[in-house]
Amino acid sequence: MATLAMTYRISLYSKRTDCVLIWSYCDYAGEIPGIMKTFVIFVTLFALAACADECYKDVVAACNPTLSKQLAGIANCNAKYGGIQELQPDLQRFANHLFFRSFDFLLMATHYGNYIKNRPGFEKLFRGLSDSLWSDGIETIKYITTRGGQMNLNNIAKDLQDEELTSPSLELYEMQSIAKALDVEKKLALQAFDLHKSASGKKHESHDPEIAHHLEEEFMEKHRDTIRELAGHSRDLSVLLSGPDASLALYLFDQHLQK
Repeated sequence: MATLAMTYRISLYSKRTDCVLIWSYCDYAGEIPGIMKTFVIFVTLFALAACADECYKDVVAACNPTLSKQLAGIANCNAKYGGIQELQPDLQRFANHLFFRSFDFLLMATHYGNYIKNRPGFEKLFRGLSDSLWSDGIETIKYITTRGGQMNLNNIAKDLQDEELTSPSLELYEMQSIAKALDVEKKLALQAFDLHKSASGKKHESHDPEIAHHLEEEFMEKHRDTIRELAGHSRDLSVLLSGPDASLALYLFDQHLQK
């Protein structure tokens, strides 16, 4: 019986997700037997797939008997993928902007709900806007955490910080308050557009179609309808106040807002 001389050699090279596996099984002539060729291909493909598992590699390293106490090393075992890491600060600022404006609308609602102004229709309008923006802010925080990120309530845009230092009065007349609300909603819509542009762009670090889709579903349609409603209110109120009896027209408009 002929004796086979066999050589066995494994070489594994890994750099992030790129691996090369060489497995040789030779006879006297140095040739790989036919049945082993299929086995070599299978093992090679399996090794290439395994090398792409960053979370798995972290766990293997953390569970090593000599490193069993270093479980903090599984940094890649999270829900982050795509451009969430790059866009997370922008999403945080967007959520904080929503909260700021929610409180502004709440103050405006309180102004119209007191016994002096006594405009329950305007109070209802601005309280509804406040509740809507508050819900949008909570939804944004939930989305950030769903994608593996975390919320930072101190990440506030510079223009908002400057605005808070000036402490602008929100005790406005009816026409002014609707104009203010319209400007606020437009600014929020444009901020959502900027986020969508970053997520839909060609920049690899921030490209994330899932974030773009979320913005479209949760914010853009809602902002469109709110802006249209406020624009209609401003137009109608402008026409009514230009009539012969502005006080009566304003009262009737407030009654209309209560419906």
